Amino acid sequence: MMVTGGAGFIGSNYVRWALAADPELKLVNVDALTYAGHLANLDGVADDYGPRYTFIHANICDTDTMRRIFTEHEVDTVVHLAAESHVDRSIDGPIDFIDTNVRGTAILLEAARSAWRDRSDVRFHHVSTDEVFGSLGAEGLFSEATPYDPSSPYSASKAAADHLARAWHRTYGLPVTLSNCSNNYGPYQYPEKLIPLIIANAAAGKPLPVYGEGANIRDWLHVEDHCRALDLIIRSGAPGRTYNMGGHNERTNLEVVHAICDLVDELRPRPEAGSRRDLIEFVTDRPGHDLRYAIDADRIITELEWAPRFDFASGLRATVQWYLDHQDWCDEVTTDSYDGERLGLNT
Repeated sequence: MMVTGGAGFIGSNYVRWALAADPELKLVNVDALTYAGHLANLDGVADDYGPRYTFIHANICDTDTMRRIFTEHEVDTVVHLAAESHVDRSIDGPIDFIDTNVRGTAILLEAARSAWRDRSDVRFHHVSTDEVFGSLGAEGLFSEATPYDPSSPYSASKAAADHLARAWHRTYGLPVTLSNCSNNYGPYQYPEKLIPLIIANAAAGKPLPVYGEGANIRDWLHVEDHCRALDLIIRSGAPGRTYNMGGHNERTNLEVVHAICDLVDELRPRPEAGSRRDLIEFVTDRPGHDLRYAIDADRIITELEWAPRFDFASGLRATVQWYLDHQDWCDEVTTDSYDGERLGLNT
């Protein structure tokens, strides 16, 4: 198996989960180690799994290297997670997202097609996002049949990659599956994203920025539930099939921030009186900020018998505790790359 982007948030969690779940698995982790991909996310993996695990520092846009990896490591399964993924950064620098998410995906698909030719005992799984569907109103859910309507350079680049993956299946017969998931949370998420950023700022007594009025709604999926879903899809999903996955945990951004404040207050009380909620600052909203995302996961529940195991309350508590216990990790991955500044202002 090859995992692309395996030093990132979801990727590093999946690498750990997959190796632990299958004692026969040999896994090649390919990552460019950009600002959000860190070897610190993989501490202990090489020691724990020895020859079953290989890390390769490479960019998926490097055609020759991708082709060589397929051949030298006899890759028969790809879990493609490598992507530029932060909406705010895509507003400030969209071309990087086109290069990695669109061109990189095409290069990887071609490397797989060249190596596998007419094999049917192989699988290319492309991981996408619910953001490709655009914004929902107060009612309704995204299904696999929902038309694409991306709002940001990030979601547009992921939509393009999704279309490429489907095209390589329909045109060349490449055994491709796809998944579109809701917002993930859990350990090892880079601290520019909402949940880890709010935890870090709350613990440090820094302002807690909330876009607009905090009314935007997201469906939150614990990363471990996502890892289980990915494993089911690559083992049992039908080629050409797309599977939506969500956590059934819709919350406004303000509700999430309030919950984090209350947990940090409980787990790391302030010496002075007062709640971390007092640190909330409402800031100018992100351009093109989608109002609501929510997933209809009936297909993967029915066909593959998957269901999320984490409810949001217990999952968020465990996540807050993990970040409070791993401040050294937060310091290491953000050194010289991110200090919590506002991104995505399009200035």
